[in-house]
Amino acid sequence: MNDVLPDEAERRLWLEGVVAAWFARYGYRHMRTPLLEHTALFRRAIGESTDIVEKEMYTFTDALNNESLTLRPEATASTVRAAIEHSLLYEGPRRLWYQGPMYRHERPQKGRYREFTQFGAEALGFDGPDVDAELIVMCAALWKELGLEGIRLELNTIGSAEERAAYRADLVRHLEANEARLDADAKRRLHTNPMRVLDSKNPIVQEVAASAPSMMRYLGEASRAHFDGLQRLLHASGIAFEINPRLVRGLDYYNLTVFEWISDRLGAQGTVCGGGRYDGLFAQLGGKPAPGVGFAAGVERLVALLGAPPPTGPSAYLVHQGAGTLEYAFALGEELRAAGFSVVLHAGGGSFKSQMKKADASGAALALIVGEDELKAAAVTVKPLREARPQQQVARAALAARLADFLKGS
Repeated sequence: MNDVLPDEAERRLWLEGVVAAWFARYGYRHMRTPLLEHTALFRRAIGESTDIVEKEMYTFTDALNNESLTLRPEATASTVRAAIEHSLLYEGPRRLWYQGPMYRHERPQKGRYREFTQFGAEALGFDGPDVDAELIVMCAALWKELGLEGIRLELNTIGSAEERAAYRADLVRHLEANEARLDADAKRRLHTNPMRVLDSKNPIVQEVAASAPSMMRYLGEASRAHFDGLQRLLHASGIAFEINPRLVRGLDYYNLTVFEWISDRLGAQGTVCGGGRYDGLFAQLGGKPAPGVGFAAGVERLVALLGAPPPTGPSAYLVHQGAGTLEYAFALGEELRAAGFSVVLHAGGGSFKSQMKKADASGAALALIVGEDELKAAAVTVKPLREARPQQQVARAALAARLADFLKGS
């Protein structure tokens, strides 16, 4: 778990603003769920035999109520729990989004931390492939807006629960026939969660997985129609993708569509965003059956892919020198902030030269200089710091109206 220092924090704040505006354009409304949930929620939703539940959750007993609680490892289960508890689908389907910290006890490495931040979308109550496609197209639009390149889409369908049960039986027989070639992790999963063997990173296990039966052979008419409909919409939207028959995702609640956006610039932790459909989760958590589909994206991984951060300095840095200038500058700063500008007032005294060094180091576009001459004239000297333009003296009463022009360079 890491501290996020100002430079990194400002990049995240910028990204959060872009993400919030992007979700709003698609009609997704923001919601928040608690960091702590009853452990049973994640055991029921994610699956007892998943890595997350078996060994990655931060779980403890609340001494006051003797309840088992868990720091949330993901947000879909919490969102569906909240939708059931507050009858969010009573008036029809919902498009929701969230953002916040998640917790998993994993081995820390680049792009993988025990406290990490995700934003995600949950489209609840929609059963057609159109919303699956909408979520994927949304992501493509965000990557374009952020200027991210080289993020590829992998897509698969894992059918219905009944279709997976038939597939699972044949998959287990195939894995048992090749058990000598499986590593310890694959052997552990063979009878508890055999589909997770398909996305093993072990090259030898990958060879076994490559010769396993294909899930496509087990799909019924409805599942095939759903997957075909999704592909048509993606083709119509100009979204390139690769069908990866071994893509299953790591949570038991998925059915039908699963997808991942992957970058080759992040090393082993290449998945930037992943998601899929979870039509059985409402009933699994005790609610009225309802379809659902969503995705989650890792903020840390996206920030690592971003290029140079946008400028984060203030609009202006207020320099003051001489008797009475502090009070003048103090009031002036408040006037400009009330007009919508970001202004840093120099604090701690010092020579004019040292103050100008601080102004330059602040990243501000302009230095606003208040000396005894400006005080007498009820004016301010405006000095551009990032461009070779002459400084100008401006009447204090006119400064707020003219500052935008100075910032634009006119």
